[in-house]
Amino acid sequence: MPIRLGAVSYLNARPLVRGLAQAPDRFALRFDVPSRCAALLHAGEIDLGLIPSIEYLAGDYRVVPGIGVVSEGPVASVALFSGVAVAGVRTIALDTSSRTSVALLKVLCARYFGIAPAYADAGPDLTAMLAVADAALLIGEPALLASYEALGLRKIDLGTCWTRMTGLPFVYAFWAGPPGVVTSADVVRLQEARDEGRQDSDLVAAEYFAGDPGLQGYGASYLRKHIRYDVGERERAGVERFFALAAEVGAAPPARGLRFYEGPDAGQGSPEPAAAGAVE
Repeated sequence: MPIRLGAVSYLNARPLVRGLAQAPDRFALRFDVPSRCAALLHAGEIDLGLIPSIEYLAGDYRVVPGIGVVSEGPVASVALFSGVAVAGVRTIALDTSSRTSVALLKVLCARYFGIAPAYADAGPDLTAMLAVADAALLIGEPALLASYEALGLRKIDLGTCWTRMTGLPFVYAFWAGPPGVVTSADVVRLQEARDEGRQDSDLVAAEYFAGDPGLQGYGASYLRKHIRYDVGERERAGVERFFALAAEVGAAPPARGLRFYEGPDAGQGSPEPAAAGAVE
């Protein structure tokens, strides 16, 4: 049976999975928003999910080493939009498509902006969100493509704020699943797909925004300038710092260290023993 993969539907995740469609005997792909990927993993309806990093704390999971959706500095696609200065924000409407972005915002409000707003869940419609709140959190293409200047709004990039506060990169998502669902050979294939996809940012954006040359160019530039896909020591340090701060502000359960599947670049975590039949 192929491994059931739950992949994020946003543009920034497509480089990680573009090459996996060539191996349908090993990987069966489906696409959802990040929060849905996590829900499917928690329910056992997929084997491995590209889940928001904070969702790792919700189960007994292992992480595929070396791979993530990462920014260091501006990310462009995770942002707070407001018509008032952030110091004056009292209410925020939350796009709940990813619990990681919500937790990141709550950390930044408490530790960086110095505000304690009230939060309310909302669909990712900027105009509707700002009709009921002072500011709105958007992620993915709704944040990347928002015409905020025409609405007279500020865009506060949360990736920029995180790196200014901590000096570290931020890991938005990674592949994770229960112990034993992937072999070392699967880890290698997922890493190869990462390497292939990030070299094809123009093709990824062209396919994603088919028929719109303007968005194709913008999407390719976004992938090259804002998104990284390697998770090494500094990225792991960023995850652990995020987990600790999220727990401190009540946005996540108690922090615990990352554990990894067996494979290249397992780094400082505790590796999962190779599954039966794994290729070393």
